[in-house]
Formats: sequence, structure tokens, C-alpha cells
Amino acid sequence: MRIVLSLMSRLTIYVTSILRGSRKRGREVNYKFTIPGRLPGINEYTQACRSNPFVGSKMKKDAEKAVMCATNIGLMIDRPVFIYYRFYEKNKRRDLDNISGFAHKVIQDALVKNGILENDGWANITGFDDSFFIDKEHPRIELTIHEVRDVRDS
Repeated sequence: MRIVLSLMSRLTIYVTSILRGSRKRGREVNYKFTIPGRLPGINEYTQACRSNPFVGSKMKKDAEKAVMCATNIGLMIDRPVFIYYRFYEKNKRRDLDNISGFAHKVIQDALVKNGILENDGWANITGFDDSFFIDKEHPRIELTIHEVRDVRDS
């Protein structure tokens, strides 16, 4: 079975909009990105790693590069964030955890590599929420990064 690794050529990833509130006025600050198409699932990534570690590594790097291109807008968030993922798939063939597992890893790593987030640990990402929908015409991932005002230690 051939694994398609040319994510950069298959997916055109772009930022559709950035929604900013004013911190001075006490408004919430959200950043919204749309990634058209879909990223590989965790099953595809696992299969690639089992066939050859270099193939899996290249798949992850290609996906990260694509996301980094979309998020390379000079943004730097210095507060903890909560991330909302909205996955729009063509159909219901892939399991929900298969869809989101690899995407979480790739997107969060790309945000750190671009300098948008300092780290992707507990102090920087307080949590995330996934929603799944069907859109046969326009599969995509909508990402909303919400700055968290007050974080309580657990």
C-alpha cells in the first residue's frame, strides 16, 4: 500500500481570519485558522512508522510544515490557551480518535515551532475540545485558539 507523503502539494493551508479582541478593554482574545482538506490519521501515521521509521518521520514533518506555513503570521501568545478543534470530514469512514489524535500532535507542535506558543505542556495549553461534522464538498479543520485569563492550579 502506497503512502502519499506530498502533503504540501495536496493541501493548501491558509489562515482564513484572525479574530482579536482588545486586552485593554477586557475582551476575550481568539485566533481562528482554517486548514482545508484533512491531515493523515493516527492509523496512517502508525502504519508509516511500522513500515519504516523514516517514512513516519517524514509524514509528521510534512504535516507540521504545512501547518507552520498557515500559522506563520508573527503571532506570539504569552498566556495559557484553550484550543477548539472542529473537524469537517467527507464521510464517517475514519474513527473520531483516528482523525483527531495525529492532528492534535502535529498542530500543537507546529504552534510551538512557529513561536506562537512557548510550549505545549499543561502550563500553556489548559485543554482542548473536539467537534466532528460531515462536509462532503469542503473537508477542513477549523482551529480556534482562545486565550485563558485565569488559570487555577489543580
